[in-house]
Amino acid sequence: MSRTVVVTGSTSGIGLGVARAFATEGANVVINGFGPADAIEATRRELDGLSSGTVLYHGADMTKPAEIEDLIATAARNFGTVDVLVNNAGIQHVAKIEEFPPEKWDQLIAILLSSAFHTMRHAIPLMKKAGHGRIINVASAHALTASPFKSAYVAAKHGILGLTKTAALELAEFGITVNAICPGYVLTPLVEKQIPDTARERGISEAEVRSEVMLRLQATKEFVSIEEVAAAAIYLASDAARSITGTHISIDGGWTAQ
Repeated sequence: MSRTVVVTGSTSGIGLGVARAFATEGANVVINGFGPADAIEATRRELDGLSSGTVLYHGADMTKPAEIEDLIATAARNFGTVDVLVNNAGIQHVAKIEEFPPEKWDQLIAILLSSAFHTMRHAIPLMKKAGHGRIINVASAHALTASPFKSAYVAAKHGILGLTKTAALELAEFGITVNAICPGYVLTPLVEKQIPDTARERGISEAEVRSEVMLRLQATKEFVSIEEVAAAAIYLASDAARSITGTHISIDGGWTAQ
């Protein structure tokens, strides 16, 4: 019987890579995110073709709790339960704290942190009823360290790691594991967008942002690949990882080793 996997923020970037990896393994997958309708449908069809299960799209806005509730309810209604929940949705805004728009702060906290609380709140009863489950929160190296001009992102990612640990302790006796993946810089559309913003804030070139900001602390001097993050998610969702809970896996090219 196919597992059911919900991946937020999965119409591009890391989330799409994770959804593709689970689809390739034959899972039912519910993808979520923004983008042109025709492009999203093409992505859904592609993933559906990879899977022996079924791939659905749900357009829940991760700032709206009622829509998040419907996302989980839709997965349960179509497939009976949610076996794996991957909280990946994310945006970024780069600015000095005193210039950081309050509405952007609220938006980042809602999407990066609060949305994971809401998905978990609705998925956990399903997992408890089934007697098993895997919750994987895509955090960041910024859950463990900080960078200037990213106050909301860093605060939210530190928060998601705390939420991960708390949920793991609450669910340890129910066959449900909760873990985080902390990638370094992955060259996704989100990161690509940061490059000109960071160049402007720091007064340097975009090439310098790549080499002196993004890759300076990654000892490998290479971007992490989407496929590496997806492989970690597949492992954490496997039976082999049943005793791994309440922790994180860093995939950051040695960034946080320093």
